[in-house]
Amino acid sequence: MRKLRTNELNRLQAEEYKETDKVPIVVVLDNVRSCNNIGSFFRTSDALLIEAIYLCGITATPPNKEIHKTALDAEKSVDWLYFEQTEEAILKLKKAGYRIFAIEQIDKSVMLPDFDPTIHQKLALVFGNEVKGVQQKIVDLCDGAIEIPQFGTKHSFNVSVSAGIVLWDLFKKMRYPGK
Repeated sequence: MRKLRTNELNRLQAEEYKETDKVPIVVVLDNVRSCNNIGSFFRTSDALLIEAIYLCGITATPPNKEIHKTALDAEKSVDWLYFEQTEEAILKLKKAGYRIFAIEQIDKSVMLPDFDPTIHQKLALVFGNEVKGVQQKIVDLCDGAIEIPQFGTKHSFNVSVSAGIVLWDLFKKMRYPGK
């Protein structure tokens, strides 16, 4: 066994990435405050061919050296838009036919293993602030909520860890249904 070198990984160039078919998911960041977390969202979204990221409210935008530290240029490959108010992003997505789901612990949430993205076509996933989560007024605009099962003493994952878990799960279900 040996580690592969970067040039052996056959990764896409930025131009090729832009032309590649994406998974029909838009990530919406509702007032995410940490640039490291924002960079992680870009990097995870790049790896999993996520369509776009909508940065809302206090969420910082590229170019930003703190975002770049964790994004490692993924902020240049993944499409993104900024919205002053998260509601604007949600309304734009609804008009475009997306089903909106908060990644949040709420009553009537669907546990991630039970969520079937194939019945929803285009999805928008709202991830919230590191301390307060997704704003209630944004939850009210969503079609539902997805919750990650947790079994320890803590109440939540870091928001960028949540993104990795949820996006990987949905990527697998949408790209390789039935597996």
